[in-house]
Amino acid sequence: MEEKIVVELANEKDSDLYLNVFGHSITAPLHKAGPSVKSFYLVHFILDGEGDFYVKNSHYRLKAGQGFLIEPDNPASYISDEKNPWTYVWIGFSGKKAGEIMHSIGLTQDEPVFTCTEGEKLKKYVFDMLEHNTSSKEDSYRLMGMLYLALSVIATAQKDKIETPSGNMYVNHAISYIQNHYSMPVKIEEISHYLGINRSYFSELFKEYTGMSPLKYLQNFRITKAQHMLTITDLSIESIALSCGYQSAEAFHKIFRKETGMSPKTYRLQKRERTLTSRRKMQTEKPDFMKEYDSNEF
Repeated sequence: MEEKIVVELANEKDSDLYLNVFGHSITAPLHKAGPSVKSFYLVHFILDGEGDFYVKNSHYRLKAGQGFLIEPDNPASYISDEKNPWTYVWIGFSGKKAGEIMHSIGLTQDEPVFTCTEGEKLKKYVFDMLEHNTSSKEDSYRLMGMLYLALSVIATAQKDKIETPSGNMYVNHAISYIQNHYSMPVKIEEISHYLGINRSYFSELFKEYTGMSPLKYLQNFRITKAQHMLTITDLSIESIALSCGYQSAEAFHKIFRKETGMSPKTYRLQKRERTLTSRRKMQTEKPDFMKEYDSNEF
């Protein structure tokens, strides 16, 4: 027997991550759940008391401050202690990336237990979910926010078990960061802070894997984007400069000329002239049957 509050939500099967269920339980002595199989990922965190968790022929004796994961399609059971029954919160979730997310923070059915010193935060997030369990759009976003915050707390608790990224992974993350933020003022210190490594080590890694400094890569990426925008849009030079992360048209002019050997205006004119020339050439070199087709009226 247990005193519990539980909320079940509708599925969103095409989403990367979505909530299935969440709740809070105060159990009676020897209260048993399972053995049963879930269709979603289910995380319990023990707020008080102790008990036993059984999964994949393994037994774990757990207490307050610990939590455990049950993966989909894995029979599991858990029993509260006879003298000190546990109280816990839980969150169940699914999605195309749910498994990947759990594995990335070091939780699998082979290693399903974690210890967390920030349990009050997990309790706070689940209780917030219980208070905002309506179908309104604002509460839907809030519920997902609470889920991500809970996962963040668990990831922090698991940081010693999370695999340290390789040098190549750091560089890939840095490149993604640059490509997503090139339109804003980006400092190398910001990227290294985002990666969690110091600037000098980051710069060395980046140059080792790309052959250029992070600053040079950022500059090249901005110029490439500017060239594309000059070619396909009618935006002003100033607007393109701002869109590519330059604080002034003058600074953009200077760097663009240095990198391409011409001004942005000249580059745009040349590109458009080449396009027109190519179109004219295609028209003159059309086979006779295509010219006849073009002249037909419908």
